[in-house]
Amino acid sequence: MDGILTPENIIIALGSIGAFLTIVAFGLPMLGNDNLKSRLKTVAARREELSAAARQKFTTQNSSLRQQSGRSYVTFLVDKFKLINPADSVGIKNKLAQAGMRSEAHLYTYAFFRFVAPIIFGLLTAIYLFLLAKVEMGPSAKLIYSFGAAVIGFFLPQILVRNKIQNRQKGLQKIFPDAMDLLVICVEAGLSMEAAFHRVSAELQEQGPELAEELGLTTAELAFLPDRRQALMNLAARTGLPAVKSLVTALAQAEKYGTPISVSLRVLSQEQRDERMSRAEQKAGALPAQLTVPMIVFFLPVLFVVLIGPAIIKAMNTL
Repeated sequence: MDGILTPENIIIALGSIGAFLTIVAFGLPMLGNDNLKSRLKTVAARREELSAAARQKFTTQNSSLRQQSGRSYVTFLVDKFKLINPADSVGIKNKLAQAGMRSEAHLYTYAFFRFVAPIIFGLLTAIYLFLLAKVEMGPSAKLIYSFGAAVIGFFLPQILVRNKIQNRQKGLQKIFPDAMDLLVICVEAGLSMEAAFHRVSAELQEQGPELAEELGLTTAELAFLPDRRQALMNLAARTGLPAVKSLVTALAQAEKYGTPISVSLRVLSQEQRDERMSRAEQKAGALPAQLTVPMIVFFLPVLFVVLIGPAIIKAMNTL
């Protein structure tokens, strides 16, 4: 034991420990760089995996995002009579996209029914009034009614599309504050924009399928479009909601100027919460005025019968 604890052995041991610590001190930065490179490679690989999965999903799934538009008689008639004006086709496509109809087949079907519906409505009304119905009505009046039916047939496709847009926007607006909260959580957790959209889209499949579909499509566009701002602008154009336009503007500005995205998203999320609460308060405030007519029609007659009925019965028995 005394032979081991000699000054020479102690000096050798201390020197070995110092040399080891020196090697570790010089080697740690190199190991850190390797870990950073490996993390960057992992993030890049995950981004490519999400992009490939999104492209595969929106290429193979049988949904409203992609419809098989073969060369049918509708396409032939629309092209034959040139029913689609190139100057108006972009606006019509945007309207149909807001209604959830994005394929080329929906554009041809819409143009076809705008052309055929007035003819069908006018002919059916004329056949009914002139041949089938036995009504005392002059020919000019029958022609006016037939022309009115044709006008209704002309505007009916537009009314149906507008009604579908309004119903779809109500569904998007209802679930959008929750989507904003999820997006804030994902961004603050360190996820990228594509990964955050992908995660929120997966979480909202049951509660908000319309918004989940839009976010999923935006994820795919962020993956393969060269301009990321264009993918965000497409999201705003497909939904047509001011709240989504504010989100797109905030994301585009944050990406352009390098500002923190989480701060902007948190402010927008709070605004959406306040707006939803104000809409609920507005509906609650308008409820008494809306219940006035039903109460007058259904409640007051019953109240009068209950209050005045016994007196009327007693007076009739007395007389």
